[in-house]
Amino acid sequence: MAQISVPFLDLKQINAPYMDELREAAADVVESGWYIRGNFCEQFEKAFAAYCGVKFGVGVGNGLDALSLMLKSEIELGRLRAGDEILVPANTYIATVLAVSAAGLVPVLVEPDEKSFNIDPNRLVSACTERTRGILVVHLYGRLASMKSICDFAKSRGLLVFEDCAQAHGARCAFGGNADAVAGSFGAAAAYSFYPTKNLGALGDAGMVVTNDAELARVVRALANYGSERKYVNLYRGVNSRLDEMQAALLLKKLPHLDAWNARRREIAARYLNEIRNPLIGLPGAPANPLEHVWHVFTVRLQSENARDALQKYLEGRGVGTLVFYPIPPHLQKAYGTELGNPGDFPIAENLAKTVISIPMNQVLTDEQVTQVVEALNEFSC
Repeated sequence: MAQISVPFLDLKQINAPYMDELREAAADVVESGWYIRGNFCEQFEKAFAAYCGVKFGVGVGNGLDALSLMLKSEIELGRLRAGDEILVPANTYIATVLAVSAAGLVPVLVEPDEKSFNIDPNRLVSACTERTRGILVVHLYGRLASMKSICDFAKSRGLLVFEDCAQAHGARCAFGGNADAVAGSFGAAAAYSFYPTKNLGALGDAGMVVTNDAELARVVRALANYGSERKYVNLYRGVNSRLDEMQAALLLKKLPHLDAWNARRREIAARYLNEIRNPLIGLPGAPANPLEHVWHVFTVRLQSENARDALQKYLEGRGVGTLVFYPIPPHLQKAYGTELGNPGDFPIAENLAKTVISIPMNQVLTDEQVTQVVEALNEFSC
């Protein structure tokens, strides 16, 4: 096997330029003597909420917990009820669907738009029933979904809008009179993951719920702390999911660099879009406003599963790492049986799962590495 000279992702290389800052943050936490829900967590919650343009941030253990606690809080507040249906994209990572189920709600899948890969607003109406109460939007691969269309539709039906922002840290657009609205500020609440591979990644698991709703933030915070606001007094049947001080301190050091990292990702994406000219490689659609996409991953599409697999093998031989997001859509996962659907029910999502592949995309790629990826893709044939 050829040595990978353009790895799909190298977290050690990504963190290397900031080792002094990260060491300082880690030492500060150790020396503080306070390791859970302390000063660093509070600072990061405020800083990240402000970055997203919302009033409140509640740090939790990971992105999946952020999603499920966000939804469970709405149930505790009486805005949702067990058994209510939530629309979710059919091509999302299963975590989005798992969170809906964990909250006692019913996930209903909606096909994506084939160019943006995001949930298709034109399909929402046919997916709604009398039990539909919300839409959980996923900004897949780092591109904002069509939030104006989705929010307008939701308002017309009295539905709540939630965001899964696990891949969209820093994506922004004009919305509702705000010329610079950031992912996480469009709906009732949003969930973020800071898994190490994200555009803003911790050095372990970490997540956050962001919202302008003080009551929702209060309930999320309590649910994540065994259902307690005051020690040994439990208001809810909660869980243990808290953003620890170490991860919060590390993320505080990284946050000021996020916009520059995203800008570099956009530069690389522009090169891919302009320089990859192989007719066998289907390039992703790019928004008119470049800021709407932070290119968490750069995903291309082939004509068939065989062609996709051939490209992956070929790129491996050329020293280029790849990854497939996601080879099995949620409704075909054994975990759900036929609960979400059967083979053939979501042909767009099923075809995407067989034909997409992601190529290297991160802020530490050199121009030479990008050139190598481009040349390899342009020379591919099958």
